[in-house]
Amino acid sequence: MTGRQVAGATVERSRYPPISDYGFISDCHSVALVSRGGSIDWCCMPRVDAGSCFGRLLGWERGGHCSIAPIAEHSVSRRYLEGTLVLETTFRAGRGEARLLDCFTMREGGAEDPHRQLLRVVEGVRGRVELQIAVVPRFDYGEVRPWIRHLGVREYSAIGGSHGLLITSDVDVEPTGLHELGARLVLRAGQRVHLSIQHVEPERLDEGHPRPPDPSEQWRRLEETIGWWRAWSARGRVDGSDGPAALRSALVLKGLTHAPTGAIAAAPTTSLPEAPGASRNWDYRYTWVRDSSFTVRSLAELGYDAEADGFRRFIERSAAGSADELQIAYGVGGERRLTELSLRTLEGYRGARPVRIGNAAVGQVQLDVYGELLDLAWRWHRRGRSPDDDYWRFLVELVNAAAERWQEPDRGLWEVRGRPQHFVHSKVMCWAALDRGIGLAKESSRRAPVRRWGQVRDEIRRAIESRGYERKRAVFVRAFGSTGLDGALLLLPIVGFVAWDDERFVRTVDAIREDLDEGGLLVRYRRADGLRGREGVFLACSFWLAECLARQGRLAEAREVFDRVASTANDLGLFSEEYDPARGEMLGNFPQGLTHLSHIAAAVALAAQPAAG
Repeated sequence: MTGRQVAGATVERSRYPPISDYGFISDCHSVALVSRGGSIDWCCMPRVDAGSCFGRLLGWERGGHCSIAPIAEHSVSRRYLEGTLVLETTFRAGRGEARLLDCFTMREGGAEDPHRQLLRVVEGVRGRVELQIAVVPRFDYGEVRPWIRHLGVREYSAIGGSHGLLITSDVDVEPTGLHELGARLVLRAGQRVHLSIQHVEPERLDEGHPRPPDPSEQWRRLEETIGWWRAWSARGRVDGSDGPAALRSALVLKGLTHAPTGAIAAAPTTSLPEAPGASRNWDYRYTWVRDSSFTVRSLAELGYDAEADGFRRFIERSAAGSADELQIAYGVGGERRLTELSLRTLEGYRGARPVRIGNAAVGQVQLDVYGELLDLAWRWHRRGRSPDDDYWRFLVELVNAAAERWQEPDRGLWEVRGRPQHFVHSKVMCWAALDRGIGLAKESSRRAPVRRWGQVRDEIRRAIESRGYERKRAVFVRAFGSTGLDGALLLLPIVGFVAWDDERFVRTVDAIREDLDEGGLLVRYRRADGLRGREGVFLACSFWLAECLARQGRLAEAREVFDRVASTANDLGLFSEEYDPARGEMLGNFPQGLTHLSHIAAAVALAAQPAAG
């Protein structure tokens, strides 16, 4: 049996399904990944950034899981119920067939008072299917084996430290060891079985646990959840053949939303590797300021103004106060301290260590954040929502900070952990902060040092066009004094630094396609960044390329690139952060919000262009 040695133990690659095997479910509070085989291998309750209660995605033996699957050999098909994040998995074993429905239950008013319930419903479709159920909770990223207690008929609690689960079913799920539950059953056509896992504070379980819903109420909750998601989906719109897939991306973004605050997590996972077996493993269960502009742009274009406005207001609340205290990322509740730690007890996905929680990038200097916030305010001003007096004072601070700091090196869009550099994208976003500040001051009749801002804005442009531009190829480059290219350069027209069809930008796009292409997709950059392992292509960059080509009127090329990137989605329409074209495998945290945002933007760009005639 092949494997690789990690910390004295053999990590067998075959035990870990491909990342593409997973589906994503959420109630805009908690999140879970469900494998093609019917196993929940990652689940964080009651928040996306909580310690996992099922986590064998990052530690097959220690992490815990919850599985429902046929005992006999079987085939599997799956889909989301249309317009929802309710996952349907169909098992076919011999002459029998059963379908499994997985969701976190939703309800009106659930933003503040959710059920906090993971519901699994399995139905017999035809014949008979023998199933096995296993509930193996492991709290705090596999650190804590819970105390399993019998509470009543088919009711159990799992308690460990500050964590508690109420586990109920309408079949005899019983202890199969000190720290887990299980059952075997034969399901016939027309029969239905529910497994409910609710997050409950341990003290409530001790004081007389809340009564679980009966089977009819479980089914009603499922139907209410389906209706909730379909009502939300019906508000969105995308023209053209790419519309359904773009709306699926919108559903993913909604699932990544933290309902009480409006924040959107970058991904529901941590430490899925960007390079196989290497250390490029980061925790993305937080919200990044730069994603705010992308989010508002993409969701608002689909008609989801409430979600776009919710994220905008979250960023304003979290960032407002002092430009000196601005961070590039926050917890989904607005938390500022995201201390990065390595967990030694988990082997990591397919042996990729370390497993990290928290993210040290929160303390980096990334100068593009000024431009992101000003562009966000500008976009919302153009939608009829100009900043009030208090927020205007904060925006003025941001513009002044950009004017004062634009000449500093920073870590850039890609949060490099090597030495800071003078990244062109960061300089352009400082330019954007000044440009948007000037526009807001003039259009809103606000007092501001517009003349000085204009002088600095022009100075930044001159510096970029001289030091960030390679004369030989007549293209923009990654950093001052560099000849290398960077996928982030594809974003320059979004803030108006250059027009989409500016000859310099057209040449830059073509040079990026030539220099950064791998299998029809783009890597972020070619330069070494001081980290071990060779990462895959970056899917958001590839969608940015498709959007650029569409905006330039190069529709055939745009369609070719778009379809190539879209082909990296799994069968459920979910995208990872990166991709290995040689192996055809997903890499990085999953599903990745930035990829789905960029997918929407590219689909909208293609739909907006007149068909070639």
